[in-house]
Amino acid sequence: MMETVKIDIDSIEYPARLREIPDPPKQLYCTGNTGLLNEKSIGVVGARKNTVYGKNVALMIGRRLAESGLVVTSGLALGIDGYSHEGALEAEGKVIGVLGSGIDHMTPQRHRSLMMKGLDNGGLVVSEYPPEMECSRWSFPARNRIISGLSDALVVVEAGLDSGSLITAKHASDQGRTVYAVPGNINSQTSIGCNLLIRDGAVPLIIIDDLIRDVGAMPVKSNEPVKDLDSDEQKIFEVVMEMSGATMEEIIRNTGFSPGLANSLVTVMEIKGIVESYAGRIYLSR
Repeated sequence: MMETVKIDIDSIEYPARLREIPDPPKQLYCTGNTGLLNEKSIGVVGARKNTVYGKNVALMIGRRLAESGLVVTSGLALGIDGYSHEGALEAEGKVIGVLGSGIDHMTPQRHRSLMMKGLDNGGLVVSEYPPEMECSRWSFPARNRIISGLSDALVVVEAGLDSGSLITAKHASDQGRTVYAVPGNINSQTSIGCNLLIRDGAVPLIIIDDLIRDVGAMPVKSNEPVKDLDSDEQKIFEVVMEMSGATMEEIIRNTGFSPGLANSLVTVMEIKGIVESYAGRIYLSR
């Protein structure tokens, strides 16, 4: 394990954006690249018991943010948090993990290897608690204000009604951060929290590149061939490519898909950043 350094709130190394939040931590215990504390960062949080849809979206978000040079910050929890870091690391990006325990007692232990992989790739692990301190029931909710405080914006991927991610979203709102929520099935208990956030004013995250632009970064266009399409998505990709942009009706007619299936596939492809909608037509975005 790398050396852990303590940064007090009156230190020049203490991040200014964190000092300005309500109830800022009086100190940070950091292992890794402390320079990340002052870089553009997006917080990504969500359900521990995620769906396959949530996993894929979190991986895509982490990967796309990292490709565009943004740091991905999470609580290193099971589920969405971990998948966002996995996606970022697949793209050789930088990550910040904010713990609800001391660094020597990282919880959950199942993600210790993910934490170490992030550190090996130039990432950072942060806690307001001394390295030897174990987690408690109150330490996890408290660390959520640090996740949002270190972030320029917060994304909630999936969240139930009692999800701790909603606490993080509340902190983000109180701190003046923009909250983005990934829309989900209205019948899914793992999406009800996100859908309610959208109802109450959160920004629906439909195209990841919109978020990247919103925080003042530039989405990086990929020159690589699209590899993460399943067979149904590939059919839509080919229709849109051949027609240099297609309406939903044209996609349905040329693929034979039902309207419901075509719409759901296009939504996933928009989240992946492969297509985008404008003036009633769907275009390739990369």
